[in-house]
Amino acid sequence: MTGERFDNAFEALCDTPAEARPLAMRSDLMDAIETVVSSWNLSQAEAARRLGLTQPRLNNLLRGKISKFSLDALIGIATAAGLSVSLEIAAAG
Repeated sequence: MTGERFDNAFEALCDTPAEARPLAMRSDLMDAIETVVSSWNLSQAEAARRLGLTQPRLNNLLRGKISKFSLDALIGIATAAGLSVSLEIAAAG
């Protein structure tokens, strides 16, 4: 064991920060969408209709199946959920 420290689990799992960052962003979006959907107190079928998704697709999102969602798709779903998504760009360091 090297004692290496990572900012998130994706950095530990991926070879480079460039691979890890999109996964972390997708995970953050999925968490935010799940929080909003839970606050609606609707069935999954009703929430899926509100988001323009099928119920199985929403179920995949709520179960954290990150590999089934692109960043683009998650941004669209977040927008449909009433969330505002922005990108912050800064110099590394």
